[in-house]
Amino acid sequence: IASFSANAQATGVCGLIFVKNAGQKVYLNGASFLRASGLELKTVDMDGCCMLTTIHQIAIKQCIYVLEGEVLFRMNIKEQALKLEKNGIILSSDVTKAGIHRSVLTSLVDDGLIVKCSRGVYILSDELEDEYFLLQHKFNRGIFSHSTALYLHGFSDRVPLIFHMTFPAGYNNPAFEKENIVVTRVCDDNYTLGMSTTNTPYGNEVKVYDVERCLCDVLRGQGDDLQTTQMAYRKYFASKERDINKLIRYAKQLRVEPKIRNYVEVLL
Repeated sequence: IASFSANAQATGVCGLIFVKNAGQKVYLNGASFLRASGLELKTVDMDGCCMLTTIHQIAIKQCIYVLEGEVLFRMNIKEQALKLEKNGIILSSDVTKAGIHRSVLTSLVDDGLIVKCSRGVYILSDELEDEYFLLQHKFNRGIFSHSTALYLHGFSDRVPLIFHMTFPAGYNNPAFEKENIVVTRVCDDNYTLGMSTTNTPYGNEVKVYDVERCLCDVLRGQGDDLQTTQMAYRKYFASKERDINKLIRYAKQLRVEPKIRNYVEVLL
């Protein structure tokens, strides 16, 4: 048994006893925190406390008490929530996983420290919105494709004004009409073909098709700009990372092989 009463004056907590053995208890100001394992709090029976994912944190009212070794640190819950940001974005799901009540996000919005962009997504008030990440979060079955994905891969220098996303056949969402996106639907076999990930200009990871898949898609009559298409093909065939065998294999499955071979004959 390790007692932290010596640390009470610094933390404002008195009478804390932490028992390391699984199945025993943590006592805080006389309230009992029963542990079912060495990692999780089973129950919390103190007013104002919430259950956390790890026994190394105990939340009481507006503060989190973080146990590191034999030192108890006091941390403001708002500060802890702000530390969950990644590239300027805070997800309510991450806040919940950290054992922080989502009402803290509302309080941070009221304080002007964060801005709510969409359901479950917040950004720091001094950051720009990452439209790619927000669309990916809103339409999680969507994959950035065509010229939008070529831009994210660095094979186009034209910043998309409209975002192209591909979805499985039969998928629909009423919110499509409210967003600045072009929707393509494909069969299941083609939906997963060339699926990959990359980072947006803001550093957030999103789903995209790989370059070879995009080069096939822009030849499938989707209305992509001819100049953008030609620029992407020139960059691809000048790249040391080109994979002509993969490109032809994709072209056969997507039924654009004759068009692809024309580019191969001219540019290779």
